[in-house]
Amino acid sequence: MNASAALRAGVARRGGRPPDTRASAAGIGLWVFMGVATALFSLFVTAYVMRMNGSDAVAIPLPWQLWLSSALLAIGSVALQRATTAARGAEPARARRLLWAGGLCALAFLAVQLWAWQALTSTQVTPAGNPGAAFFYLLTAMHGLHVMGGLAAWAWTVHAAWPDPAAAAWRIALCARYWHFLLAVWGVLFALLGWVTPEVARAICGTP
Repeated sequence: MNASAALRAGVARRGGRPPDTRASAAGIGLWVFMGVATALFSLFVTAYVMRMNGSDAVAIPLPWQLWLSSALLAIGSVALQRATTAARGAEPARARRLLWAGGLCALAFLAVQLWAWQALTSTQVTPAGNPGAAFFYLLTAMHGLHVMGGLAAWAWTVHAAWPDPAAAAWRIALCARYWHFLLAVWGVLFALLGWVTPEVARAICGTP
């Protein structure tokens, strides 16, 4: 067995983990990025609650498409987690299918979010209309940008994992972790936009 074959065999025996510190370094980098993104979204959430406390704030009806987009993001998150399991379990064909499913669900999520925007604008709910509408477009756009960034990483992962998913299982695992993060952030934003009305914001802020 030559050195290259021995390296591949060693990677396979370790469930797709690389023989160096790349996975560890990439994992730490992803945790740091998610921490920064969490801080950013926390600031936006706080600003939303404070702005909805204003006398001119009006809650907007959320379009039904958001339920569909939420389901798509959840399915994509599950698919990538299962792709990780399949890659580590030496099921390359299944890992590839699930990897593709995760990315396609994210693409569909973005398309449905744009559909939701169109549904709102068709009823004259625009960013300039009121603070609730302005924050809706801002928060969904910010989250969408993070999804687009995740899709760029997903595309690179597909390219790296396609020849041998087991050797790139750690990359797929990082994609899955980020998708779980995107789903958690979206869950918070969806709940915020749907249930933090001006009345709730005033109760939170202690405004009579």
